[in-house]
Order: sequence, then structure tokens, then C-alpha cells
Amino acid sequence: MSDFLVQFYPWILAFHLIAVMFWMAGMYYLPRLFVYHAEAMETGQPHEVFETMEAKLLRIIMNPAMMAAWLFGILLLVRDGFWANAGIWMHIKLGAVIFMSAYHGFLAAMRKKFVSGVPPRSSRFFRLINEIPPVLTVIIVIMVIVRPF
Repeated sequence: MSDFLVQFYPWILAFHLIAVMFWMAGMYYLPRLFVYHAEAMETGQPHEVFETMEAKLLRIIMNPAMMAAWLFGILLLVRDGFWANAGIWMHIKLGAVIFMSAYHGFLAAMRKKFVSGVPPRSSRFFRLINEIPPVLTVIIVIMVIVRPF
């Protein structure tokens, strides 16, 4: 297995980065859809189209991309010698990724609440939490590229 991981490291890394980009695109967009969805519900405007958009974004892009990001990320972690050179930066990065995954689950739960016909939170709330993925992205990228710890 380790020979495979060493031989195909560039491919595994490439697919990991592709999956992360797709996942983050959804993580940036879904809370913005929730803002529009909540505003439409608050003002009595039609909002059913948002339910379809949110469901498809999660099912077709975000969920598969998150699973692929985790799969390829784990493959990168288990290669020989990696943990001997990994510092605190990796623990911080993994903590941020776990938090991002929990946030993903929170967004999926919010989508289900929207379907019930009552906005689970205000549009202002969704505007505020829309900043969580960019902050986590900055932390993750700095930990991986700069490795300050």
C-alpha cells in the first residue's frame, strides 16, 4: 500500500485539492442561498426554488466533494514517514477540517428545517455564519503552506 501511495502521491494530492475546491465552493454558496431563502420567507415571496437549489447543491456537489476530500486526505496522511515530520500545524489543520465538516452537517440540518416551511434562523444569522468557511480556509491554507508551528 505504501508503494502505491508514494507512486501516486501527485495524483492523490491533485484529487484531494480538486475535491476541496468543489467542497469549499458549496460551503461558500449554501449559506448565501440560505440568506436569500430566509429573506424570501420573511417577506412572503416565493421561496420553493431555493429548496431545490439547496438540495441539489448538497447532494450533487457538497456531499460527494467532502467525502472525496476526506478520502484523499486520509490517503495523504497514511503515507510512510508523514507523521514523523508533521508538526502542530497538522493538528490545527485537522481541527479546522473537522470543524468545517461539522459546519457542513449543521448546514445540511438547516436545509431540512427550511423545507418545513419556517425559516430556522433569520437572514442576518445566515449572513454572519457565511463568514465561517473563509476564516477556516485561511487557517487551513496557512497551516499547510506556511507551517508556522
